[in-house]
Amino acid sequence: MERSRRDFIKKTMQGAAAVTIGGILPGFSASSYARIIGSGRRVKVAMMGVNSRGFALANSFAVQPDCEVLYVCDVDTRAADKCIASVAKKQSPSPKAQPDFRKALEDKNVDALVVAAPDHWHAPAAILASKAGKHVYLEKPCSHNPHEGELLVSAAAKYKNVIQMGNQRRSWPNVVAGINELKAGTIGRPYMAKCWYTNNRPSIGTGKEAPVPSWLNYELWQGPAPRRAFRDNMLHYNWHWFWHWGTGEALNNGTHMVDLARWGLGVDYPVNVSSTGGRYRYQDDWETPDTQVISMEFANRTALVWEGRSCNGRSVEGTSVGVIFYGETGSLLIDGNAYTIFDLQNKVVKEVKNESSIDARILNNPSESLDFIHIQNFLEGIRSGATLHADINGGHKSTLLCQLGNIALRAGETLKVDPATGHIIDSKKAMQFWSREYQPGWEPRI
Repeated sequence: MERSRRDFIKKTMQGAAAVTIGGILPGFSASSYARIIGSGRRVKVAMMGVNSRGFALANSFAVQPDCEVLYVCDVDTRAADKCIASVAKKQSPSPKAQPDFRKALEDKNVDALVVAAPDHWHAPAAILASKAGKHVYLEKPCSHNPHEGELLVSAAAKYKNVIQMGNQRRSWPNVVAGINELKAGTIGRPYMAKCWYTNNRPSIGTGKEAPVPSWLNYELWQGPAPRRAFRDNMLHYNWHWFWHWGTGEALNNGTHMVDLARWGLGVDYPVNVSSTGGRYRYQDDWETPDTQVISMEFANRTALVWEGRSCNGRSVEGTSVGVIFYGETGSLLIDGNAYTIFDLQNKVVKEVKNESSIDARILNNPSESLDFIHIQNFLEGIRSGATLHADINGGHKSTLLCQLGNIALRAGETLKVDPATGHIIDSKKAMQFWSREYQPGWEPRI
């Protein structure tokens, strides 16, 4: 069964390469895919964090041609056992359990670390992997705070490794085509992008201190974060809504759409950022906003707005997640792996439909087949030095935009920003959120 599945994926990728010349997969060449499929060099990866998104990624990496999941690393023994059993059905040999990813990095056979642990671990783990001479596939957001993002960029420059951020839409064929149309002037000069994410998340209640479960290495789960008592309503997903470990919906899901907006507008850093919002829907332990609007302006006379509603799922433009660009002669909407162009009278000029099933509200694997292309690009970057679709330089810029929105909200200020560096200008209050405190001995250093 597994051989047939691998053969199917290989044929799918080869077929994709064959039709690229016809424009179905813009931005990809047949020769580049041939290098991937035919290289014969097996890339061996260690997976860090496999309870949800990491579980899906482990299975996706396992079925790639010439790729092997060598280690499964998770502080939850239940999650590790489940992932190993699943991956073992897709590859041979079975991956090894190694609860501490740092020990997996000591193995010279490991080529890359895939980081899907909580946000407070993203940059520190990627930096440790870089120092160990490994490549990194890093789930978004690339960092918990702006200082860590800058460290990551410096680490990649110093260690010359491949770091791909998991903003997979950079590799989705119709998204690439839509952005190319935008840059070709199909709606004139785009001067504003609006993006959004909506969901119906329930209350997380009021937690209480509890004994650490026997299946959890809570010390390693906390890692670089200053120590706090275990509470019964934080694992495995609700840590997103605590500033100590998470970054809120803006970076949990906003990063994807803000990245596309930044790409389409052709911008890097803004000149000012403001944000409104709060925890409005429920009264519970949730700290980050469940309702938030982030607005920013750029020096090239463009604007970007992100709207996040974690607890009210009413769609925008008929979709739960998306981005629309407003231009001088029309608008362009990107929804999943599809896009629609409108003229100024709101008439549909062109519609490119999505041929794959995508549900952005599925936590672990909303778009498996499309994400294969992003993973293949990462593997090609390792094997041949191919240009990444989502390198850490761009990943940091998009992550920083969302972080600046959160900082503006928490500081209660409109931020003035240096458009050359992304640094906040003249605000000690805002700069207290630029970095964080670390557990002594766990500070990330390059």
